[in-house]
Amino acid sequence: MLNIRNLRVKFHSTGKEAVKGISFDILPGERWGLVGESGSGKSVTAMAITGLIERSLVEMKGQVLFDGKDFLQCTRSQLRNIHGKDIGMVFQEPMTSLNPLMKVGKQIEETLKIHTDMSPEERKKLALEAMEQVGLPDPETTYNKYPHQLSGGQRQRAIIASAMIIRPKLLVCDEPTTALDVTVQKQILELLYDLSEKYGVAILLISHDLTVVRNLCENVAVMYKGEIVEQGSTEEIFRNPKDEYTQRLIAAIPKRKRHE
Repeated sequence: MLNIRNLRVKFHSTGKEAVKGISFDILPGERWGLVGESGSGKSVTAMAITGLIERSLVEMKGQVLFDGKDFLQCTRSQLRNIHGKDIGMVFQEPMTSLNPLMKVGKQIEETLKIHTDMSPEERKKLALEAMEQVGLPDPETTYNKYPHQLSGGQRQRAIIASAMIIRPKLLVCDEPTTALDVTVQKQILELLYDLSEKYGVAILLISHDLTVVRNLCENVAVMYKGEIVEQGSTEEIFRNPKDEYTQRLIAAIPKRKRHE
């Protein structure tokens, strides 16, 4: 489904190559983690996959193949037809993704408005169903609320509902739980897992937190200074990390205190 081949991304302004020839594959329904510290290139990779990098600012080489179509060769209009429909995106801070002046329900419907010929009544029905599926309380009431009237966890659920409403093949999640407290973080990860299992949606989770990746993903790729230094099954890499950087990341995970 998603095949990254020797992807390179270089910013014209700095001359810096943020992504240095990475390759990996995500099959339908797989959950992958892309993990690394700040500046490792993981978010730039996500932006290349989702078409959010302004082409005039960078030089991109290699291939980003989605169902055989190379995004790097697509026009803006071709990318718009794919993103939102076949690829959904969940960002770190939902308040930057939600329009503060638009009611939540209308924003969740937006993808349907762009990519389908559904009537307003049909769109609202699906939006309410999506809101219920992601665990938003009293969907009828929440539909008419504005983003500032929701908690951080509820706003993130609304973003997930918006991304999932049209049943994409791939959901790209860039640090989706970083701004949330530990309890809500766990709930959001469980929600993503359940949606992936129920609908067969593949997930690419971008995170600096190996524990978050381990809780959701079957496979992981570890990025360092623009390169993938190690990739494979999550459990195998946790059990037997081969790269020194991966070993340091795992060693840095806080150990749970035992209470006798």
